[in-house]
Amino acid sequence: MRACSASHRNILVVDDEPLVCGTIAMLLEFDGHAVDRAESGEQALALFQPGKFDMVITDFSMPRMQGDELAGAIKLRSPAQPVVLLTAYAERFQAPNQPLSMIDCVLAKPPSIETLREAVTRFSVQQLAPNPSQD
Repeated sequence: MRACSASHRNILVVDDEPLVCGTIAMLLEFDGHAVDRAESGEQALALFQPGKFDMVITDFSMPRMQGDELAGAIKLRSPAQPVVLLTAYAERFQAPNQPLSMIDCVLAKPPSIETLREAVTRFSVQQLAPNPSQD
């Protein structure tokens, strides 16, 4: 396993299962990213500030606030914020009749390190935000 050559990102990882949250954080930290962890949607919203994170990676199935609800709350605060959803039911959310407008990417759980790296490379605040020089 070699480290990713992408620029380092600030990432918020949200999962109610501490082992899963820790494993994903460890994989991202191995590549040099700064990672904050939250074990609930409420805890994630308490940590979230617009401009603080380059991306949010959240589990879908969590008690009290599911990942899509968390994504909606984050997008209200910061519409350009990339949100990646992790779920064991990825194929369900990738079907054409199941659009998730608040989600930028859906990854099958557990994600491989390669899949995580690809998502980090593809989705960041800098890549989703409009470029004023192109207006």
